[in-house]
Amino acid sequence: RWPSLLKYYSHSDSVSWLEEYKARHNAGLEAQRIVASFSKRFFSEHVPCDGFSDIETLGCPSHFFEDELMCILNMEGRKGLTWKYYAKKILYFLRQQNILKNLKEYLQRPTERQSFLEGAVLIDQYCNPLSDICLKSVQAQVDDITDKVRKVLRTKNPRHPSLASKAGEVFIPEVELQRQVLDAMNCVLYEQLKYKGNELDYYNSLNSYIHQVLIRRTGIPISLSVLYLTIARQLGVKLEPVNFPSHFLLRWCQGKEGSTDIFDYTYIDAFGKGKQLTVKECEYLIGHHVTEEFYGVVTSKEVLQRMVGNLLNLGKRESTDQSYQLLRDSLDLYLAMYPDNVQHLMLQARLYFHLGIWPEKVLDILQHIQALDPSQHGAVGYLVQHTLEHIERRKEELGPEVKHRSDEKHKEVCFSIGLIMKHKRYGYNCVIYGWDPACMMGHEWIRNMNVHSLPHGPHQPFYNVLVEDGSCRYAAQENLEYNSEPREIPHPDIGRYFSEFTGLHYLANTELEIRYPEDLELTRATVQKIYSSGKE
Repeated sequence: RWPSLLKYYSHSDSVSWLEEYKARHNAGLEAQRIVASFSKRFFSEHVPCDGFSDIETLGCPSHFFEDELMCILNMEGRKGLTWKYYAKKILYFLRQQNILKNLKEYLQRPTERQSFLEGAVLIDQYCNPLSDICLKSVQAQVDDITDKVRKVLRTKNPRHPSLASKAGEVFIPEVELQRQVLDAMNCVLYEQLKYKGNELDYYNSLNSYIHQVLIRRTGIPISLSVLYLTIARQLGVKLEPVNFPSHFLLRWCQGKEGSTDIFDYTYIDAFGKGKQLTVKECEYLIGHHVTEEFYGVVTSKEVLQRMVGNLLNLGKRESTDQSYQLLRDSLDLYLAMYPDNVQHLMLQARLYFHLGIWPEKVLDILQHIQALDPSQHGAVGYLVQHTLEHIERRKEELGPEVKHRSDEKHKEVCFSIGLIMKHKRYGYNCVIYGWDPACMMGHEWIRNMNVHSLPHGPHQPFYNVLVEDGSCRYAAQENLEYNSEPREIPHPDIGRYFSEFTGLHYLANTELEIRYPEDLELTRATVQKIYSSGKE
C-alpha cells in the first residue's frame, strides 16, 4: 500500500503489521484533515508562522504523516491542485524544521567530526527540502569518483599506500606520493568526468548545491573545493580550505605539518581544473595583493558561512522570485549559525515586513535586535510602528469581498475567473484569478505603468493574472485576449486559487468561488462557445 515506507523497516524487526497499518491509516486521515483546513484558514494571507502549530504537536509518527503528504503531491492528473499546494507548503515546513535541527546538532559537534561534505549536504537539503537528497547518496557518488581515482593511481603506482587502505583511514606523509594522488584526481575529475568551473552561468544557485554539482559536473570555487577536498582526504591527502577573497581555494602543505608560513603551502584552484598555485599566482588570480591572514585555514563552520553567504547574495539578486524563497532560506541558515548577527536579523525583519507576512515574528526579531544593539532604536522603532499598524488593519478587515457579475458596476467586465488568456502586447500566457471593474492601483503605479497611454486608460476592467513565468500581474482588459491554445500555467501559486485544470480552463477552488460566485458558470459558457466553435 505504501512502498516508500519500506526503508523504515528491516527484515529482522518484529513488527505488529496491523498496528503499523492502523497508525499509517490514521496519520493519513490526520494529514488530509489538516491539508483540507489550510485553504479556508489561510486563503487570504500567507500561512503565518504559528499556522503549523497543530502539525508540530502531531500524535502520529512524522514519517507516516510525511508519506501521506507525498501521496497527495504525487496524485496523478490535473485535479487536487489546492490540496497539492498546501501539502507542499506543509512538507516544506516539516522537512526544513528537521534539517535545521540536524544542522544545529552538526554545529555542536567537535570540529574534527564536522565533515565538510555533510555540511554542504545540509545546506543543499534546507534550500531544496522537497528534493530527494541524503548524505548517504551523495557520499556514494563521491566514493564512486574516489574508486575511479584509485584505478588511475594503480596504473601509475601499483604499490601506492592509498590503494590498500579504506576511505580516510591513512594519512600519506610523503609529498611525492600525495602529488601522485592529486595528479590522478585531476585526471579523473577534469579529463575523464569533465568537471569544470561554471564560468558561463556563475550566479546560478544550482552551482552551490552539492547534489547538483555531482549531476551537472560544474559549480563555483567553494562547491568544487568541498568535493575536491573530500576525495583527497579519502585518499590520504590532507588538503585544507582557504577563505581566499573572491575565489575559494584549498592549500596543500609542502613543509612541516601545521606550518604558519604561507610559503610552505601550494594552493589549489578546484574551479580551475585543480591548478596548483604559488602565493604570487593566487594574487594574480584575483588581481590584487592580500595580507597573510587570507591564506589561513578556516573551520567547517566558516566554510558553511561562506556557502550560505553566496546564496544570500544570489537571493538578493533574484528579482523574478516574488516570494524571495532563496533569500528567506539562506537567512534562516545564516541565523541558525549566528543567531545574534544584528545585520542579518534586521534584513530578515525588513524582508518579512516587505512581504507583509508574519508580523508577530517581525516584532519578536525587532525586540531581539533592540536587546542586542540599542543603537538600532531608530530603524527598530520605525518598523515596530508600521508592523503594529499592519496587525491592527488585519484585525479590522471584514470577511471576503464578494463580486457579483450581475451588479450594474460590473457590466463592463468581459472575462471571468479561470480563463486562459494571452497578453496582446507582451505575448505571455496567463490565467485570471481576480478582477476589478476599474484599475484599483494608486496614482504612482498608474503613472509608472503608463496606463493613461491606453485608449481606455484606468477606466476599464483590470485583471489579476498568474503568468507562466511565475509572476503575478495586473492587466488591462483591452490588453488581454482568449488564448487559442489553452494550456496549463506553471505558476507556484496556481493551487492557492484553483482546484483543477480541465484542459481548457481552471476551476476555482471553494475559497475563490466564494469571492466570485457567478464566474464559474460564465467561464464554462465562454469556453464552450470559443473552443467548440473553433473545432467546428
